Amino acid sequence: MIAQLLICASAAIVLLLGTVHLLYTFASNKFQPRDSALAEHMQNVAPVITRQTTVWRAWVGFNASHSLGAMLFGLVYGYLALAAPLALLRDGFLLGLGVLFLASMAVLAWRYWFRIPLIGISLALLSFVSAVVLQALPL
Repeated sequence: MIAQLLICASAAIVLLLGTVHLLYTFASNKFQPRDSALAEHMQNVAPVITRQTTVWRAWVGFNASHSLGAMLFGLVYGYLALAAPLALLRDGFLLGLGVLFLASMAVLAWRYWFRIPLIGISLALLSFVSAVVLQALPL
């Protein structure tokens, strides 16, 4: 029961972070550069990989897809923890995948992002790992 709640908490944190990130991407200026000249330049320059987009459009797309990935994690693991907790907690692959995903996100947050997502992802990782450890303990 506690392991199930910990995975639900982890999933809820990641779902919240992903949802806020998506809202910030499309409904705010939070991810725009403080330098308006840079934003304009990003809107007019193509990346080296292709001329079919601009750096700005790629930036928006990367942020949106990043948000969707976090939301998918939160929804899938939250659903499994609520609808099929025993199946989830007995599936080493899904548990390992969850830890790997969250640990990777924590490394990215530490290396490239800022404090709020680092704290959120770290809490989600701690909750998830705690659930895995609790599940592994013989009771």
